[in-house]
Amino acid sequence: MLKQGGNMAYQALYRVWRPQTFSDVIGQGVITQTLRNAVASNMTSHAYLFSGPRGTGKTSCAKILAKAVNCLNPHDGEPCNECEICKAANENRLNDVIEIDAASNNGVEEIRDIRDKVKYAPTEAKFKVYIIDEVHMLSQGAFNALLKTLEEPPANVMFILATTEPQKIPATIISRTQSFTFRRISRQDILERMTYILDDKNVKYDEEALNIIAASAEGGMRDALSILDQALSYGDDELTLKNAQEVTGALSNEQIVSYMTAIAENRPADALTSLYQILASGRSAMRFTEMIIRVCRNLILYNSNSDLSQQMDKSVMTDELLAIADKFDNTRLFYIVDQVSATQKNLKNSNQTDVYMEILTVKISEPKVEQKISAVPNQEPVETPVDNQRVDQLGDEVASLKQEIKQLSNQPQVQNNGNQQTVTKPKRNNKKGTHLNKTAIYQVLESATKNDLNTAKDIWPDLMSMLSITQRSIMSISEPVAASEAGIVVAFDYEMWFETAQDGFLDELTNNVGKLLKKDCQVVLVPKAQWPQIRKEYIANNIDSGNSKNVKSKSEQKQTDPTVDEAMKLFGNDGVVEVKDD
Repeated sequence: MLKQGGNMAYQALYRVWRPQTFSDVIGQGVITQTLRNAVASNMTSHAYLFSGPRGTGKTSCAKILAKAVNCLNPHDGEPCNECEICKAANENRLNDVIEIDAASNNGVEEIRDIRDKVKYAPTEAKFKVYIIDEVHMLSQGAFNALLKTLEEPPANVMFILATTEPQKIPATIISRTQSFTFRRISRQDILERMTYILDDKNVKYDEEALNIIAASAEGGMRDALSILDQALSYGDDELTLKNAQEVTGALSNEQIVSYMTAIAENRPADALTSLYQILASGRSAMRFTEMIIRVCRNLILYNSNSDLSQQMDKSVMTDELLAIADKFDNTRLFYIVDQVSATQKNLKNSNQTDVYMEILTVKISEPKVEQKISAVPNQEPVETPVDNQRVDQLGDEVASLKQEIKQLSNQPQVQNNGNQQTVTKPKRNNKKGTHLNKTAIYQVLESATKNDLNTAKDIWPDLMSMLSITQRSIMSISEPVAASEAGIVVAFDYEMWFETAQDGFLDELTNNVGKLLKKDCQVVLVPKAQWPQIRKEYIANNIDSGNSKNVKSKSEQKQTDPTVDEAMKLFGNDGVVEVKDD
C-alpha cells in the first residue's frame, strides 16, 4: 500500500488519487471541457451548481476550478500545480479558498457571516472562492440570506455549490447559478482507473475481482477506490476474486449457478437449500436479488439470438450458466424479474429478509404458479371489449330483478323471525380485534361512482404528504377502492396495519381528506382480504340507505337468476353494476 514517508500516516486511495487537473477527472468530459474553456477565455461565472450522485467528481472539480481561476501560470484553462497559489491550494492552506460543509453549518448565522465577510478583498489570490458542499442541507432561512449575495456578489468572489439532491434546492437559488449535472461513471472508466492505480502501485490483481468492485461501486469512483482499498487490506496487498467477493458481499459463481440450476429444473427444495447456504455465508439478500436480475437480464439477451447477445456481461455469464440457458424461456425470465423486483421493495421495509427470500424462491421455482400468473395477461384482452347495447339491456334486467329481490326479501322477515337471529349471529371480525364499520361502507357503496373514486385517487399523494413518516409507511400498503360524495373506502393489504390505522389515526385521516376535498367526507377502513366478501354481501342483500343499519347476511337464502349470473360474468366479481333513475 502507499506509504507516504517513513512516519507519515497512511491516506486512503481516493484521497491520494484525487484529481488535480480537469484532465484527471474521469467520466465527466463535457463538464471539464466547458470549465476549462471558461477559465482559458476568462468567462467564468460568479456562481456554479454541481449536482449528481456521490463520488462522481463534484468536489474535486470545485477545487480544481478554484485553483484554475487563481493560478499564476494556467495552461489552456488547467492549473499548473507548480505556482505558490496552486501549491497552497493543494495543501489546503490557501485562505482565499473557503470550504464549508452545509450539513453542519446550515443556519442563518453562518450564511450571514459569509455575507459580511464576502465584501473583503482576497488576501493572496485573485478570487475568493466559497465551496459549499451538500448545499441542500441549508435551512430555508439560510437560503433566503444567501439569495442577494449569490445574485450580485463582488467582482472578485465566486460561489461553487455542490449537492447530491438538487430537487431540494429552491428554484430561486438554481436560477442564479450556472448548473452542471454530473453523471454516474461508467463501469469501464472505473475499471481503467483502478487498473492504472494498481499498475502504478505494482500490486497483483485479478481482473474478475476488479469487475465485481466496479459493479458494486454503482457509478461512484470514490466508492470504487474505497472498496478497492478495503479489499487490498483484506488480501495483504493482493487483490483476488475471493477477497473482492468477501468485501463486497457478492455471490460466487458456484453459488449463483447452484441456485439458478435448481430454479431452472423446478426443484424448490434444492433451491431453498442453496438459498440457506448463500445467506449463511453472510451474503446480503439485496445483493442476492440484484445478482438474480443481472443473470436474468443476460439470459434474455442470450436467448434473443441477435446482436443483443454481444452485450452480455461476461463476468456474470459463466459457461455453467450458459449451459442451463435453454431451460428458461423469456416469458419465465420476465416473470422471475417481476417477482424479484417486488421482493426488493419488501426487503427495504422489513427485517424478515429470510422469509421474503424463501417465499421468492418457492414462487419462481414452482412451474404451476409461474404458468398461472403468466396466463392472466392472456385473459384480459378477451374481457376488455364490451357490447354497450348488451350492457344497457342487462342494466334494465338488473333493475327489474332488484325490485323482485326487494319484494322477496320483505316476505321472510315476517314468516321466519326465528331464523333471522341465527343468520345474523356470526361476527367473525370481532374475534380478530378488527372493528369494521359495515354500515358506513354500505352507505358509501349506495352512492359510489367512478368519478368520486378517481377524485380520491388524485388527492391520495397529497394526503400522504400530510401524514407523519410512520403513518405514511402504514398507509403505503393501502388504497382507495370505493368512493362517493360523502365517503371513501380504503382497503389495507394487511389486517395488522388496518387495525393500527383504525385505532391510531383514523380521525386525522378523515380531517385531512376533508381539507383536501373542502367538504365533510368520512373515511372508512377495511382489510383487503374482506373487501370482496363485503361487496358481495352488499349486492346480495340489495342494501339501500333505508335498511343499511340492519345488515343481515342472507347468502344462504339468496337465489340467483341466470341473467344476474351472466351480468356477473360480463363485469366480473370486482365490478358493481348499479342503475339509478334520473
